[in-house]
Amino acid sequence: MSKDPLNFLSSYTSKLLRKNFGRGPQSCQTTLKNSHLVIYIKGFLSPMEEVLMQQGQRDQVDKARTIIIEHLIKELVGVIRLTIERDVEESYHDWNFPNNSGILMFKLKESEDVEEEDIQDSIDDRVELEELAQEAARISKLVQKVPEQIIVYPLSKTIYLLERKGLLVPIEKALIAKGYKEELKITKDELEKKYFHRHGKFNEIFLRPIKDIFIDWNLKEDKSLMGFILFEKEEF
Repeated sequence: MSKDPLNFLSSYTSKLLRKNFGRGPQSCQTTLKNSHLVIYIKGFLSPMEEVLMQQGQRDQVDKARTIIIEHLIKELVGVIRLTIERDVEESYHDWNFPNNSGILMFKLKESEDVEEEDIQDSIDDRVELEELAQEAARISKLVQKVPEQIIVYPLSKTIYLLERKGLLVPIEKALIAKGYKEELKITKDELEKKYFHRHGKFNEIFLRPIKDIFIDWNLKEDKSLMGFILFEKEEF
């Protein structure tokens, strides 16, 4: 596959955000490998969100953005299907407001037509994927419990996805049952990111600094998808 479809998805996403938020991002970069498509977004905060953030209303910004983004993702799913001829199985998104960055992560249905040329960059063979999974399990245990399963998906030298299954503890399941899903996600987002940034040894594992860590959950299926964005060599 040529890079043109991915460039189209990046451009389309940028225009979609500008249309719905009144301001587009500085950049959108789309990466595809095997069964995952990732859109990394930088420099995206609407004028209204800027005011709310200045007033300390981050949770309100998070909730409002989630509603709009989940609506936009429904449109993007159809565009992805038409552009790369792959169906989307699951979608995730997360935002790092201090870095003014975000991510859209799509798990695609398996296809026999996927070829190696879908890979944009070669993978750094020096990164120990098992060590990465073990470190993620260690940090997860500090916050809640060791996941029942962890799968690492290297997409490029600077993008790694990590899927964790079997994460929820009984009190979290009870909160979800009582309708506190959004409050739980916001709390988990803040807590897990703090632990993964402060206590993780990921710079040593990846052999380069981490630019962003993103986390989203499928609470119904009790699983989470993480995105690690690393600095390019020329950036550090």
